[in-house]
Amino acid sequence: MPSEDRIILHNMVFRGCHGVHPAERTLGQRFEIDVELGLDLSPAMASDALHDTVDYSRVHAIVREEVEDHQYQLIEALAGAMVRRLMAEFPITSVLVRVRKPQVPLAGILSFAAVEIQRRR
Repeated sequence: MPSEDRIILHNMVFRGCHGVHPAERTLGQRFEIDVELGLDLSPAMASDALHDTVDYSRVHAIVREEVEDHQYQLIEALAGAMVRRLMAEFPITSVLVRVRKPQVPLAGILSFAAVEIQRRR
């Protein structure tokens, strides 16, 4: 049975215009993204070849495109779009996407709001 290893891209930071409030969609803000991809890394371990694994630069580009080139009201929708694209593009068995929004317009103090979406094939 193949193992499920992980490729992790932690704390990618982008500026995007997502949110329910008009000012969020106009002014934009910082978003922090973590992605974990589950797959068998044995072929890449043996071959030492990029074609036997997932190209990190492509994962980063997909995440950047969703944050910077699209607008969503909800970070749930933003994370979901990333999950769908990553599952469609790569031969992975699972994906976890975590989106953190540090500047939440609430009447209180918090470090960030976040959603985490995980899917398996």
